[in-house]
Amino acid sequence: MAYERCGPQRQSGGVGRGDGGRGTAVAGRRSRGRRSRDGGRGDGGRSILAGMSDVIERTETLAAEPAYALGGLLGVPVPDLGGGAGLPLLWHWVYLLDRPAQADLGPDGHPVRGVLPVPPAPGLRRMWAGGRVRGSGVLRCGEPATKLTRVLSMTDKVGRTGPMKFVVVGQQIVQRDQVVVDEEQDVVYREADTADTAAASADGLADGSPGSDAPDAPVIPAGDGEREIPVSPTLLFRFSALTYNAHRIHYDRDFARDVEGYPGLLTHGPLQALAMAEAARAAGGADAAGPAGHAGERYFEYRLVSPLFDHQGMIVSTAAGDGATTTAVRDRYGRQTARGTLS
Repeated sequence: MAYERCGPQRQSGGVGRGDGGRGTAVAGRRSRGRRSRDGGRGDGGRSILAGMSDVIERTETLAAEPAYALGGLLGVPVPDLGGGAGLPLLWHWVYLLDRPAQADLGPDGHPVRGVLPVPPAPGLRRMWAGGRVRGSGVLRCGEPATKLTRVLSMTDKVGRTGPMKFVVVGQQIVQRDQVVVDEEQDVVYREADTADTAAASADGLADGSPGSDAPDAPVIPAGDGEREIPVSPTLLFRFSALTYNAHRIHYDRDFARDVEGYPGLLTHGPLQALAMAEAARAAGGADAAGPAGHAGERYFEYRLVSPLFDHQGMIVSTAAGDGATTTAVRDRYGRQTARGTLS
């Protein structure tokens, strides 16, 4: 789990309703359908986002430059965008971004006004816990696209560190009147850490999941089927800049240590998810659409299971299974921090 940002977008008067990536998104109307219980899989073609309200909409032309920047950051090949290839799965995270005014940021770098979801109360910490993404067709650079964002659900729970609110945020990206990306993001809000809860959070998740590595634990080098991505303050800062994420725990070590109580800079949850999706793409499981402009449906589900700090490294692995590719992130001591499945 990793703390992430939320930010304001301009309001839209309606909702885009998709049919599993094959239908038309209609702005200015309100959908009356229900959200699929299985996260958008096996739902008879209904969209993950069907049945929501209070849409926030952002439209822009997708330039190629952010994709090249992301490819350079991750050290992975960029598809032939000029030749008609689509963006790889999850690369939409560097597009259609929230860009809040500086005056709307709180002391930790998070927006405090005009956000979606609206923070349930002042001073809460926001954590990105996982999500589900379905890619259908081709998301092309050089053309306009529209992102529609809604809150799907809010649930109150109590974890090891106290009360928490679990929020599911739904997003669709529409291009050429087609729903090309259909996504749910799991976000958790909880109280700011005391000294005790900061230690518990650094040891695992706020919901009590385990995940601590001993200071003297032996280093486990990357093996077959694994790739090590060097994590440095520079990498984390550049990813924050690329995604317009101002949360200080990713680049301000003094703040992360003295205010949040963490032993290092926190490695972004989306960065880990992208690393897993790219490992699957390199293994042949999540390639982008080619020049012909066709791509089958791709579905990626991931969970962030434990905090990952910069001094712990990041090692990504993949394994082919029966119709699916499993992927995971661990630190250099063998502790798993994220896992995902591509199908």
